Amino acid sequence: MATLPSMDAVRRKIQTLQQVAFEAEDRAELLQEEAAMERHGRERAEAEVASLNRRIQLVEEELDRAQERLATALQKLEEAEKAADESERGMKVIENRASKDEEKMEIQEMQLKEAKHIAEEADRKYEEVARKLVILEGDLERSEERAEVAEARVRELEEELRLMDQNMKSMMCGEEEVLAVRTQSGN
Repeated sequence: MATLPSMDAVRRKIQTLQQVAFEAEDRAELLQEEAAMERHGRERAEAEVASLNRRIQLVEEELDRAQERLATALQKLEEAEKAADESERGMKVIENRASKDEEKMEIQEMQLKEAKHIAEEADRKYEEVARKLVILEGDLERSEERAEVAEARVRELEEELRLMDQNMKSMMCGEEEVLAVRTQSGN
């Protein structure tokens, strides 16, 4: 009966081995599940990495576009700054011109005031001269009338003088004849 204890021992060993096999199968299932979960996790991680890589690529592309836009914006800003500088210089030139124009206007205003004063003085003198001219014209008219009267009187006097001269000549002739007749009669 020696075989019985060995059989028991074999049975126990078989049971132990079955137990170990069950446990190994359980562990194998657990390990397969873990491996499947890991594989699944790895696939998810790989998908996430791929997704992240796509996002990185998109972000990099967006960064490139943003850098291009930034470069363009910086160039435009530089151009705008140049334009602003030119505009500022132009504004200073215009301000200088405006200042000079204001000075010229002030001078012209003073000249205008002086010209108005001179014009007013000239108007006053003109009115005074015009009054004197009216007076002189009146005097001239009276003088012309007196001159006409005097000329008429001179003509009258000349006529009288001419008549007197003729009378005198005729009297002298008559006297000479009278003297000649007396001289002839007295001889």
